Order: sequence, then C-alpha cells, then structure tokens
Amino acid sequence: MKTNEELQNDVQDAIRWEPLLRSSDIGVSVKEGIVTLTGTVDGYSKKAEAEEAARNVSGVKVVVEKIEVVFSDANQKGDNEIASEIMNAFKWHWDIPNDKVNVKVEDGWVTLTGELEWNYQKEAAKKTVSNLVGVKGIVNNIMIMTLSKDRTEKEGIENAIERDGRIDNRSIEVEVVHNTVTLKGIVDSWYQKKETERIAWNAPGVKQVQNDLIVDFDEE
Repeated sequence: MKTNEELQNDVQDAIRWEPLLRSSDIGVSVKEGIVTLTGTVDGYSKKAEAEEAARNVSGVKVVVEKIEVVFSDANQKGDNEIASEIMNAFKWHWDIPNDKVNVKVEDGWVTLTGELEWNYQKEAAKKTVSNLVGVKGIVNNIMIMTLSKDRTEKEGIENAIERDGRIDNRSIEVEVVHNTVTLKGIVDSWYQKKETERIAWNAPGVKQVQNDLIVDFDEE
C-alpha cells in the first residue's frame, strides 16, 4: 500500500497534469487513503475536474472535496442571469429536453429538477451547467422516469459489463428488482466502478442504479 506521502504526491501530480488545473491553487492532504482537497478555483468545472482527477488515482479510497469557487468581479453574475444562460444553453443540446428540466439558482448554486427518460440526459444537463461562468455548485435532483415498457433484464446488463474489456467482472454481482439495479462486489479502480454504473444505466427501463461496488486496489 502507498504511504500517505506517496499518495499525496500522486494526487498532486494528477491534478497538475490536467491543463485546466495547472494554474489552480489546490491543497491535498491524505490520511489512510482518504484525500481532502482544499483551496479556491475560479469555476465550477475546475472544482469537478480536481475531484475526478483525485478519485482516479490508484490507492484513493474516499475524496472529501472542500474546494471553494470564487469569481473575479468581472465574472460575477446575478442568479437571474445565470438561470437565463442555463436555459439558453439547454436549447443547443439535442440530448437535453429543456422543457422537462426546471432550474433554480440561489447565490450561484444551481438546483436542477424535473423528469427525464434517460440518465445520460441527466448527466448532460449537469455537464452543461458546470461549464457556465457564475455557477458555484450544482444539485442535480432530476428524476429518471423511463417511458420504456421493457422489463430491465439482469442478463442483458451482465453481458454488457462482460463485453467491456476494461472491467474485471469476475466479482461483480447484478441484482434487479422491478426497475432498480443494484451492483455489488469488488472492482480494482474507481473508473471500473463508475463505468459499470454507466453501463447499468444504459439498460432499457432502468429507473435507479444503486452502486454498492467496493474499490479494492489490491496493492502489494
């Protein structure tokens, strides 16, 4: 297993490797695989990028994100202006039915609500908002209400996971109750955990995915 110092150095290097974050002042502290990120950035997308970079480092068990988004005077925007820009941005994305998404902005924090048919649409809405200037944080409360009458099939999900050569599926269990999928077992990276969940969400009829996969890096 990596020492706290080794893991701290790896996370710092991973953050600096991202072009978006090279000039950012992000602090990294580590204790027994738990990584805490602190500091300030000038955009929500940088905050999200830092968390993702840290989470993908081998040996990281948990990421505690305490990064604050602080804008310069030139980039300060009112809540109404931010909300208007979000709704306009949705119109340019074919994968976001903008008439199904409700937007609330309070002190730069954006809350998304509504009902969509697919999880990729929900993720697309969040990604679109994250790239806008003035956004400090996002709460994505969009519900997935599938219109598909297909019954979610356990075998279909298992086959899709098995087809992905990047995922070691030997320890992954898939449970399906009605239209809720539960993932259990052990994977050896955060990437595999996230990718397995993404595959499960792609199954017709899925309304919810409970990702209980445990990340075990199995390092010597």
